[in-house]
Amino acid sequence: MHFLITGHTGFKGTWLALLLLERGHRVSGISLEPESNSLFKKANIGAMLDHDIRCDIRNSANLEKHFAAVQPDVVIHLAAQSLVRDSYEYPIITFETNVIGTMNVLRASQTLSELQAQLIITTDKVYKNTNKTSGYTESEPLGGRDPYSASKAMADIGTQSWLSSFDNVPTAIARAGNVIGGGDVCSNRLIPDLIQSYASGLTPRLRAPNSVRPWQHVLDCLNGYLLLVDSILAGGVTGEWNFGPIASQSKSVSDVADIAGRIWGVEKKWVFEAGSHPHEAELLVLNSEKARAELGWLDRLNFEESVEWTINWYKNVQNGGSALAETLKNIRDFESR
Repeated sequence: MHFLITGHTGFKGTWLALLLLERGHRVSGISLEPESNSLFKKANIGAMLDHDIRCDIRNSANLEKHFAAVQPDVVIHLAAQSLVRDSYEYPIITFETNVIGTMNVLRASQTLSELQAQLIITTDKVYKNTNKTSGYTESEPLGGRDPYSASKAMADIGTQSWLSSFDNVPTAIARAGNVIGGGDVCSNRLIPDLIQSYASGLTPRLRAPNSVRPWQHVLDCLNGYLLLVDSILAGGVTGEWNFGPIASQSKSVSDVADIAGRIWGVEKKWVFEAGSHPHEAELLVLNSEKARAELGWLDRLNFEESVEWTINWYKNVQNGGSALAETLKNIRDFESR
């Protein structure tokens, strides 16, 4: 099977490309240039792909041209402006990329003669946040206060509208929680900020230590995506699907930092960063019973294991290990479970 990933040079896209390759698939990608210190660059992922294309998904004409050249069997749309804090600084780019870019992907997919299935990735932050403790189900209202969350909710609603208005191959939407794993280099995300502090001999500063998120290892999330793709291919499954850990595994930012600091071996694990910060939701929990019941999806790693695998990845690479080897080791260990 030939997969086309948009956003394949990013953190999640790189892990997805390697996981698909390990499972014996052909993989192509369309994305912006990778960060210079990204896992994609360190592991030389581009050399493993059928097509490694640079294209801004806001450019519909170029996107359609590249889709036509690749002719994939499956499209997985990951490309996005994915940072909440950056969305305050670059709101127009955020809306253009996440909303118009997604519509461009849907339109480009309609031109493909060999396409069999499509998966559009949004986020757990598409839900109208009411600090619900039991977790949001797929049928609950969408919304978003910050530009990132609003843009992804708009992309989700726009996708649903597109699919109900035009002819498309079987297409589903996946909404996942906060994923962690080795090789994330984005600033203003918890794990990269912790690692940067450890590597610099500084004490990490947490701006929202009590905020609760549905943390999960990137491989648990991606395994859910691919189970959903298998169901689309097998029976034309569509609709919206949550992929998040069980409620007891949703933990606070400080919980992550406490375990990470212990594994890294720092004496003072974190301090509170006082001051005024852009709004971010304090409580966010997903209900993923639909995916568990209908797809048979289960987390293979619990919360502590997810943090442990992630921090040990960074420690091993900093100590001279190969980023590619460490990533493949995680994938093979995960697949053996």
